[in-house]
Amino acid sequence: MSTTSRRFLVLGLDGGTFDLLDPLMRAGELPFLRSLVQSGVRAPLTSVYPAKTIPAWYSFATGKDPGELGIFGFTEPEGAPGHSKIVQTFRPSDAIWDRLSRIGRKVGVLNLPLRSGYPLHGFVVPGFFSEAGDTFPREIRSEIEGALGCPYPGELPVYRESDRKPWMDAATRAVVQRGRAASALIEHYRPEFLFVLFRETDRIEHQHWNELARTPSEIPHDLLEFWRTVDAACREVDTSFRSAGGPAITLVLSDHGHGPVRSDFLTNRWLEQEKFLVFKDGDGLGGRDLFARLILFSQRFEAGRRLGKPVADLLRWRHTQAISRLVSGPTSFEQMADRIDWERTTAFSYPVPEGIYLNPRNPSLTPERRAEVLRELTARLEAYPEAKIEVFNPREIYHGRNLERAPALLIRVDGMTTEPWMDFRYPTPLIRDRPEFFYGSGTHRMDGILIASGDGVERGALNGSLNLIDVAPTILEGMGLEPPAEMSGRSFGARLGLSA
Repeated sequence: MSTTSRRFLVLGLDGGTFDLLDPLMRAGELPFLRSLVQSGVRAPLTSVYPAKTIPAWYSFATGKDPGELGIFGFTEPEGAPGHSKIVQTFRPSDAIWDRLSRIGRKVGVLNLPLRSGYPLHGFVVPGFFSEAGDTFPREIRSEIEGALGCPYPGELPVYRESDRKPWMDAATRAVVQRGRAASALIEHYRPEFLFVLFRETDRIEHQHWNELARTPSEIPHDLLEFWRTVDAACREVDTSFRSAGGPAITLVLSDHGHGPVRSDFLTNRWLEQEKFLVFKDGDGLGGRDLFARLILFSQRFEAGRRLGKPVADLLRWRHTQAISRLVSGPTSFEQMADRIDWERTTAFSYPVPEGIYLNPRNPSLTPERRAEVLRELTARLEAYPEAKIEVFNPREIYHGRNLERAPALLIRVDGMTTEPWMDFRYPTPLIRDRPEFFYGSGTHRMDGILIASGDGVERGALNGSLNLIDVAPTILEGMGLEPPAEMSGRSFGARLGLSA
């Protein structure tokens, strides 16, 4: 273990990927991030599965995988099928900053998805789950907004094509304000550990991946300007953090990667097709199938593709949701749950899109029958002829035993270029060339990023990838603490040169 106590700044770029950052760095668009790579090390950072914001960031924070935390997505089951609640938090597990706080090290957390802040030796400004949630200390929000001269930014609204300019302006402005808020908090609190998350990067990549995947000279100006702003905000926070003096390390990392999405896989449609999910009245979908077929047929023509964007914008307006339901019928799993025959259904997908759950309300599902259904599901999914479907048993991919809320199985389709969904919006399970105007053109990948630079980090290439759950013990070790045995992650400090 390192005997040197360093300060750590962690800059989180939600969804960050070298597939995007490398071309931008080579083109000179991200000079600060490029300087960190040149003075330190970089490596792919393998996420947990599902590679989603909540389980991934919570696994980073605690050094534990989703099976230990019991967190597999944004929501978890509650009560009868078709009902869920937002996950509460990673507690009772401790985050890095909790452990540091208890021994008197001052810490700061800015914009991590949390319901509210909580007492520690430093500050917590929650993000994502709490637009105006309690901070700790309580008065810190007004202090930030006084320093900014405007409200502290919340999560971006739902994207509408007709609002692209104000939406992109809001995203870029939020990055600026988040960087300024972090700098103000550094000056006031002087934390020894600071985590700052830029969530906007993920939202931009989801919506505009096809444009971001172009060569830098062909990327639209608003997207380039956004990423330049991210780079400048990272520089501002880094400069403020290092101004306190003493040995310090900057980590830039992401919770998962990003890439193009090409298709949709409607898991519950497949389960219905294979008779694992049964409706009371046949298929229960009425005129929805006709509407969906018209949407898919229209995308074969340029006029249909052009018309799709304003129609999608219209259906996103809250006051037209009733019209949308009237035109297309119910489509979500929640809307359809009462139409499912729960005494005959053996499996369904809800509330984790990558998950398949066995039905606890089916009286025929004895332990022996459950095992048989799992074997049948696995065999049929892996043999599905139209896509490559990998099937995982949570008890085989996680270290933890906190699996009572875990899906019975997890699936990954076409290496994550096909996105699993839980609803019934289309008549067949697999939709190739999906209409991207509803959902954007990007989705998550397993490999995120890690860039490390600072006192003690050996400059040069780092062979192989690292794992997200290994970051927490690495930080603790780098700050002079022994990583606790209950963390399933293991420090890679020696590979960075921090054990010297």
